Amino acid sequence: MRWLRRNAVVIAGLLTLAYLILPNVIVMVFSFNKPNGRFNYEWQRFSTDAWTDPCGVADLCGSLGLSLQIAVWATVGATVLGTLIAFALARYRFRARSSVNTLIFLPMAMPEVVMAASLATLFLNMGIEFGFWTILIAHIMFCLSFVVTAVKARVMSMDPRLEQAAQDLYATPVQTFLKVTLPIAAPGIAAGALLSFALSFDDFIITNFNAGSTVTFPMFVWGSAQRGTPVQINVIGTAMFLIAVLCVLGGQLFTGRRKRS
Repeated sequence: MRWLRRNAVVIAGLLTLAYLILPNVIVMVFSFNKPNGRFNYEWQRFSTDAWTDPCGVADLCGSLGLSLQIAVWATVGATVLGTLIAFALARYRFRARSSVNTLIFLPMAMPEVVMAASLATLFLNMGIEFGFWTILIAHIMFCLSFVVTAVKARVMSMDPRLEQAAQDLYATPVQTFLKVTLPIAAPGIAAGALLSFALSFDDFIITNFNAGSTVTFPMFVWGSAQRGTPVQINVIGTAMFLIAVLCVLGGQLFTGRRKRS
């Protein structure tokens, strides 16, 4: 009992982590299943057919490529705009600054369906045809707040004396930004970019309202669930999960080596 009380926090953390990872493990296990029917909900027998032919289902890889393309461009757009907005809010004082801060926070606070319906109404009133561009604009608008929040927190924690020291050493404003400010703000920018990519790739509600006849990977999964769930969906999900884990581990190793050096 004494050991349990002493390690209660660690045990609770490990149990919580196991609970969070369990769905991913189930998806991974069922990616090697060969169901008898259309639905991959019950284990039948082991098979690697889905792994050897991940694009065996019509339109699956097409929707996956479209989702990746939208996620990349949405990440670039949201990161660039969000970084500029974050620096402006953190470094400058201007009228309506508090109102802008409130408006930036609203997309994270309100339900996605509200923003999705609002953007759909805007596109309809402007006569814009739904498709790739409406999805991209909607995703940038949705991800922008997360980037601003991440970068702004990093910028506000920066020590201004570092930039002043660079200027005292005759660094130009551009050199100060590239050599001092940007490297310090880089972790916040990277965090906002990674969060934007994950949110854009995984989004369904906003995409469903503004996609028209365009089908992204989350919409393909939702549509497939109505008719039958192919095993290839589990394969794609497992691959994305493993790639994310490898990226996190690589980042941790890089950070550890950098600290040691």
